Amino acid sequence: MLSKLPQALEGTKPTLLYPLLGVLTTGLIMYYIVNPPTKWLNEWMNTTLSGMSGANIVLFGLVLGGMMAVDMGGPINKASYAFGIAAIAGENYAPITAAMIGGMVPPLAIAVSMMIFKRKYTKSQRGSILSNLIMGASFITEGAIPFAAADPLRVIPSMVAGSATAGALAMAFGCRIPAPHGGLWVAGLDMAHLGGFLLSLVVGTLISAVVYGLIKPKLSEEELAQEMDTERAAAA
Repeated sequence: MLSKLPQALEGTKPTLLYPLLGVLTTGLIMYYIVNPPTKWLNEWMNTTLSGMSGANIVLFGLVLGGMMAVDMGGPINKASYAFGIAAIAGENYAPITAAMIGGMVPPLAIAVSMMIFKRKYTKSQRGSILSNLIMGASFITEGAIPFAAADPLRVIPSMVAGSATAGALAMAFGCRIPAPHGGLWVAGLDMAHLGGFLLSLVVGTLISAVVYGLIKPKLSEEELAQEMDTERAAAA
Protein backbone atom coordinates (compact mmCIF):
# COMPACT_ATOMS: atom_id res chain seq x y z
CA MET A 1 0.00 0.00 0.00
CA LEU A 2 2.83 2.38 0.83
CA SER A 3 4.93 1.32 -2.17
CA LYS A 4 3.24 3.93 -4.38
CA LEU A 5 4.11 6.88 -2.19
CA PRO A 6 6.24 9.63 -3.73
CA GLN A 7 10.00 9.28 -3.31
CA ALA A 8 10.02 12.39 -1.13
CA LEU A 9 7.98 10.55 1.51
CA GLU A 10 10.18 7.44 1.63
CA GLY A 11 11.95 8.66 4.75
CA THR A 12 8.68 8.92 6.66
CA LYS A 13 7.85 5.23 6.30
CA PRO A 14 9.97 3.73 9.11
CA THR A 15 9.64 6.71 11.45
CA LEU A 16 6.00 7.71 10.99
CA LEU A 17 3.84 5.74 8.59
CA TYR A 18 4.71 2.17 9.60
CA PRO A 19 4.34 2.87 13.36
CA LEU A 20 1.09 4.76 12.73
CA LEU A 21 -0.40 1.95 10.67
CA GLY A 22 0.81 -0.59 13.22
CA VAL A 23 -0.87 1.22 16.10
CA LEU A 24 -4.04 1.72 14.07
CA THR A 25 -4.22 -1.93 13.07
CA THR A 26 -3.56 -3.11 16.62
CA GLY A 27 -6.20 -0.74 17.98
CA LEU A 28 -8.82 -1.96 15.51
CA ILE A 29 -8.04 -5.60 16.30
CA MET A 30 -8.27 -4.94 20.05
CA TYR A 31 -11.53 -2.98 19.74
CA TYR A 32 -13.42 -5.21 17.32
CA ILE A 33 -11.92 -8.68 17.89
CA VAL A 34 -10.32 -8.91 21.34
CA ASN A 35 -12.55 -6.61 23.40
CA PRO A 36 -15.97 -8.26 22.77
CA PRO A 37 -15.08 -11.70 24.18
CA THR A 38 -12.97 -10.13 26.94
CA LYS A 39 -15.89 -7.91 27.94
CA TRP A 40 -18.17 -10.94 28.05
CA LEU A 41 -15.60 -12.80 30.15
CA ASN A 42 -15.36 -9.95 32.66
CA GLU A 43 -19.15 -9.68 32.92
CA TRP A 44 -19.43 -13.44 33.46
CA MET A 45 -16.82 -13.32 36.19
CA ASN A 46 -18.52 -10.41 37.93
CA THR A 47 -21.98 -11.97 37.87
CA THR A 48 -21.02 -15.60 38.48
CA LEU A 49 -17.75 -15.89 40.32
CA SER A 50 -18.28 -13.03 42.75
CA GLY A 51 -21.41 -14.75 44.04
CA MET A 52 -19.52 -17.87 45.10
CA SER A 53 -18.99 -18.61 48.76
CA GLY A 54 -18.26 -21.50 51.08
CA ALA A 55 -17.11 -24.62 49.26
CA ASN A 56 -17.44 -22.87 45.92
CA ILE A 57 -14.58 -20.54 46.84
CA VAL A 58 -12.20 -23.34 45.87
CA LEU A 59 -13.69 -23.40 42.36
CA PHE A 60 -13.35 -19.62 42.36
CA GLY A 61 -9.61 -19.91 42.99
CA LEU A 62 -9.31 -22.76 40.48
CA VAL A 63 -10.75 -20.63 37.69
CA LEU A 64 -8.84 -17.44 38.47
CA GLY A 65 -5.55 -19.24 39.00
CA GLY A 66 -5.90 -21.30 35.83
CA MET A 67 -6.80 -18.27 33.73
CA MET A 68 -3.48 -16.66 34.63
CA ALA A 69 -1.59 -19.42 32.80
CA VAL A 70 -3.74 -19.71 29.70
CA ASP A 71 -2.06 -16.93 27.71
CA MET A 72 0.50 -15.58 30.22
CA GLY A 73 -0.04 -11.85 29.85
CA GLY A 74 -2.75 -11.96 27.18
CA PRO A 75 -6.45 -11.03 27.42
CA ILE A 76 -7.50 -14.03 29.53
CA ASN A 77 -4.63 -13.49 31.95
CA LYS A 78 -5.46 -9.79 32.16
CA ALA A 79 -9.16 -10.50 32.72
CA SER A 80 -8.35 -12.59 35.79
CA TYR A 81 -5.89 -9.99 37.09
CA ALA A 82 -8.28 -7.09 36.44
CA PHE A 83 -11.01 -8.88 38.35
CA GLY A 84 -8.63 -9.31 41.29
CA ILE A 85 -7.63 -5.65 41.17
CA ALA A 86 -11.28 -4.52 41.09
CA ALA A 87 -12.09 -6.71 44.09
CA ILE A 88 -9.41 -4.96 46.17
CA ALA A 89 -11.54 -1.80 46.13
CA GLY A 90 -14.21 -3.71 48.00
CA GLU A 91 -11.62 -5.12 50.43
CA ASN A 92 -12.06 -8.58 48.97
CA TYR A 93 -8.50 -9.89 48.66
CA ALA A 94 -9.27 -13.48 47.70
CA PRO A 95 -9.41 -12.90 43.91
CA ILE A 96 -6.08 -11.08 43.65
CA THR A 97 -4.46 -13.75 45.82
CA ALA A 98 -5.64 -16.54 43.51
CA ALA A 99 -4.61 -14.55 40.44
CA MET A 100 -1.19 -13.74 41.89
CA ILE A 101 -0.31 -17.28 42.89
CA GLY A 102 -1.62 -18.58 39.55
CA GLY A 103 0.63 -16.14 37.71
CA MET A 104 3.67 -17.11 39.76
CA VAL A 105 3.50 -20.81 38.94
CA PRO A 106 4.50 -20.93 35.22
CA PRO A 107 7.99 -19.41 35.42
CA LEU A 108 8.71 -21.22 38.68
CA ALA A 109 7.50 -24.50 37.20
CA ILE A 110 9.62 -24.09 34.07
CA ALA A 111 12.69 -23.47 36.24
CA VAL A 112 12.00 -26.47 38.49
CA SER A 113 11.27 -28.68 35.48
CA MET A 114 14.65 -27.77 34.01
CA MET A 115 16.31 -28.74 37.28
CA ILE A 116 14.49 -32.09 37.54
CA PHE A 117 14.54 -33.07 33.86
CA LYS A 118 17.78 -31.36 32.89
CA ARG A 119 18.55 -33.82 30.08
CA LYS A 120 15.39 -32.71 28.26
CA TYR A 121 16.54 -29.10 28.03
CA THR A 122 19.43 -27.52 26.21
CA LYS A 123 22.20 -25.76 28.09
CA SER A 124 20.94 -22.47 26.68
CA GLN A 125 17.46 -23.11 28.06
CA ARG A 126 18.83 -24.13 31.45
CA GLY A 127 20.64 -20.82 31.53
CA SER A 128 17.29 -19.17 32.25
CA ILE A 129 16.65 -21.13 35.46
CA LEU A 130 17.69 -18.30 37.76
CA SER A 131 15.83 -15.62 35.84
CA ASN A 132 12.65 -17.72 35.82
CA LEU A 133 12.93 -18.32 39.55
CA ILE A 134 13.27 -14.59 40.18
CA MET A 135 10.44 -13.68 37.82
CA GLY A 136 8.17 -16.34 39.27
CA ALA A 137 8.87 -15.20 42.82
CA SER A 138 8.10 -11.64 41.71
CA PHE A 139 4.82 -12.55 39.97
CA ILE A 140 6.10 -11.94 36.44
CA THR A 141 4.38 -14.66 34.44
CA GLU A 142 5.99 -13.63 31.16
CA GLY A 143 9.17 -15.51 32.04
CA ALA A 144 7.53 -18.68 30.75
CA ILE A 145 6.41 -17.18 27.43
CA PRO A 146 9.43 -18.32 25.34
CA PHE A 147 8.78 -21.92 26.38
CA ALA A 148 5.03 -21.62 25.80
CA ALA A 149 5.62 -20.09 22.37
CA ALA A 150 7.98 -22.92 21.40
CA ASP A 151 5.80 -25.76 22.69
CA PRO A 152 2.27 -24.42 23.41
CA LEU A 153 0.38 -27.72 23.22
CA ARG A 154 2.42 -29.16 26.09
CA VAL A 155 3.44 -26.10 28.09
CA ILE A 156 0.09 -24.32 28.41
CA PRO A 157 -2.01 -27.28 29.68
CA SER A 158 0.79 -28.21 32.09
CA MET A 159 1.00 -24.67 33.46
CA VAL A 160 -2.78 -24.29 33.70
CA ALA A 161 -2.97 -27.49 35.78
CA GLY A 162 -0.50 -26.20 38.34
CA SER A 163 -1.77 -22.61 38.40
CA ALA A 164 -5.38 -23.74 38.85
CA THR A 165 -4.37 -26.09 41.66
CA ALA A 166 -2.38 -23.36 43.40
CA GLY A 167 -5.27 -20.91 43.13
CA ALA A 168 -7.75 -23.44 44.49
CA LEU A 169 -5.51 -24.42 47.40
CA ALA A 170 -4.83 -20.79 48.29
CA MET A 171 -8.57 -20.16 48.54
CA ALA A 172 -9.09 -23.37 50.52
CA PHE A 173 -6.47 -22.18 53.03
CA GLY A 174 -8.16 -18.79 53.25
CA CYS A 175 -5.14 -16.85 51.92
CA ARG A 176 -5.72 -13.11 51.52
CA ILE A 177 -2.92 -10.83 50.31
CA PRO A 178 -3.95 -7.15 50.24
CA ALA A 179 -1.57 -6.14 47.44
CA PRO A 180 -1.98 -5.92 43.66
CA HIS A 181 1.49 -7.22 42.84
CA GLY A 182 4.75 -8.42 44.32
CA GLY A 183 4.59 -12.20 44.60
CA LEU A 184 6.64 -13.61 47.45
CA TRP A 185 7.83 -10.14 48.41
CA VAL A 186 4.31 -9.23 49.63
CA ALA A 187 3.19 -12.69 50.77
CA GLY A 188 4.14 -11.75 54.33
CA LEU A 189 1.27 -9.25 54.40
CA ASP A 190 -0.94 -12.25 55.15
CA MET A 191 1.06 -13.78 57.99
CA ALA A 192 -1.97 -15.73 59.24
CA HIS A 193 -2.01 -17.82 56.07
CA LEU A 194 1.60 -17.50 54.87
CA GLY A 195 2.23 -21.21 55.32
CA GLY A 196 -0.85 -22.08 53.28
CA PHE A 197 0.20 -19.69 50.53
CA LEU A 198 3.69 -21.15 50.31
CA LEU A 199 2.37 -24.72 50.36
CA SER A 200 -0.11 -23.89 47.59
CA LEU A 201 2.67 -22.35 45.52
CA VAL A 202 4.98 -25.34 46.00
CA VAL A 203 2.27 -27.88 45.14
CA GLY A 204 1.13 -25.99 42.05
CA THR A 205 4.70 -25.48 40.88
CA LEU A 206 5.59 -29.15 41.29
CA ILE A 207 2.47 -30.28 39.45
CA SER A 208 3.26 -28.12 36.42
CA ALA A 209 6.98 -28.92 36.53
CA VAL A 210 6.51 -32.68 36.69
CA VAL A 211 3.63 -32.85 34.20
CA TYR A 212 5.53 -30.85 31.61
CA GLY A 213 8.78 -32.68 32.28
CA LEU A 214 7.07 -36.03 31.73
CA ILE A 215 5.30 -35.12 28.50
CA LYS A 216 8.14 -33.05 27.04
CA PRO A 217 9.99 -35.00 24.33
CA LYS A 218 13.67 -35.74 24.68
CA LEU A 219 16.17 -33.57 22.86
CA SER A 220 16.51 -34.40 19.18
CA GLU A 221 19.70 -35.85 17.73
CA GLU A 222 20.56 -32.44 16.33
CA GLU A 223 20.03 -30.75 19.69
CA LEU A 224 22.12 -33.41 21.44
CA ALA A 225 24.90 -32.88 18.93
CA GLN A 226 24.79 -29.15 19.54
CA GLU A 227 24.93 -29.79 23.29
CA MET A 228 28.02 -31.95 22.89
CA ASP A 229 29.68 -29.31 20.71
CA THR A 230 28.92 -26.66 23.31
CA GLU A 231 30.34 -28.79 26.12
CA ARG A 232 33.50 -29.50 24.10
CA ALA A 233 33.95 -25.82 23.35
CA ALA A 234 33.53 -24.97 27.03
CA ALA A 235 36.05 -27.61 28.07
CA ALA A 236 38.64 -26.51 25.52
